Amino acid sequence: MKKVTDWFLKYVMIPSASHAGVDHSPSTPEQLALAKIVVEDMKAIGIADARVDEYGYVYGSIPANCEGQKSVGLIAHLDVVDDVPCTPMNPRTVKNYDGGVVELGNGYKLDPEVFACLKDCVGKDLIVTDGNTILGADDKAGIAEIMTLAEMLIGNDEIKHGDIKIAFTPDEEIGGGAEYLDIPAFGAEFAYTVDGGEIGGIAYENFNAAGARVKVRGVNIHPGSAKNKMKNAALMAAEFISMLPAAETPAHTENYEGFYHLGHMEGDEENAVLEYIIRDHDRRKFEAKKAFFAECVSFLNKKYGEGTFELQMKDSYYNMRDVMEKHMHVVDRAMDAYKACGVTPYAVPVRGGTDGARLSWRGLPCPNLSTGGMNGHGRCECACVQDMEKMVEVLLEIVKEK
Repeated sequence: MKKVTDWFLKYVMIPSASHAGVDHSPSTPEQLALAKIVVEDMKAIGIADARVDEYGYVYGSIPANCEGQKSVGLIAHLDVVDDVPCTPMNPRTVKNYDGGVVELGNGYKLDPEVFACLKDCVGKDLIVTDGNTILGADDKAGIAEIMTLAEMLIGNDEIKHGDIKIAFTPDEEIGGGAEYLDIPAFGAEFAYTVDGGEIGGIAYENFNAAGARVKVRGVNIHPGSAKNKMKNAALMAAEFISMLPAAETPAHTENYEGFYHLGHMEGDEENAVLEYIIRDHDRRKFEAKKAFFAECVSFLNKKYGEGTFELQMKDSYYNMRDVMEKHMHVVDRAMDAYKACGVTPYAVPVRGGTDGARLSWRGLPCPNLSTGGMNGHGRCECACVQDMEKMVEVLLEIVKEK
């Protein structure tokens, strides 16, 4: 039987970045290639119904070997972010981490004074990058842990459990991971996304989220004769940026504090584009943020002329706590599993979103669990071997007969 690190190191070597801005699922062929490999692996360990659908979603199940149990789902995502390279991948293992600075390469390093999570990994083994790529623990650690559990359970009648439903989804990193998950076909009464960070975390609340795109139309003319004629789109876009609260950005907020985040901008005198995400845990504050954003656009249109600014805004997902408060037995089950495995659980508000948020709103209660991965979405990403192994134990405790 393979170890969790065997699965993990296999999958991180397979590039699978998603890419926003396309209208099909999966958004990249690399994800579909990984999905097919995972299906082959699932069949090889005995998951007879493993399959990948037309949207790149992988499904499989482990039948119950006892009666009277609820059907539990376990979900992880196939994709990694595309704004940091994921190839060429050169992971290495730091044995018996001593608590000091780990030089990665390319000018990057793991410093416990910057990444406090490392202080809990002293004496353990870390899988790290060479500073040129992400690691892909988000979320190939989750895939590896679910695969390890599955191989452990298949053909093992000594460990009693109900039906276990498995799904691996594409495009989570671009907000599409729950879009085409067939919940009735999946067949779980409740589920967990295995897609968190440091060991012990469980998240059942997250940001309310919206995306906003501001287009600015200017009037260009030779700068030598531009007085009272030119309307510089790039400068008007900068004026819009300056109207938003300077302290309400990701760099100045934490915990339950919301923000406006400028993720992309481009422009010249004639046209400019600003792309934002808007976040807040509190639904009323979230709606107020969106309203203020729109008011800024309206104000500038009155100043420069209607049609100068065009706003496109769309909600992405909502705080799953509003749903999970009606299904706290799902959270309690995970909390008890952590404790049974000697792990102190802690609830953490997700300053982002998960597949579980949208799935919960679609009728499948689905909090998010830790994986043992850390510092996701960057070249300093790493994973703790012993914590990944512990998460396999936690998942086993969750699905076992109750």
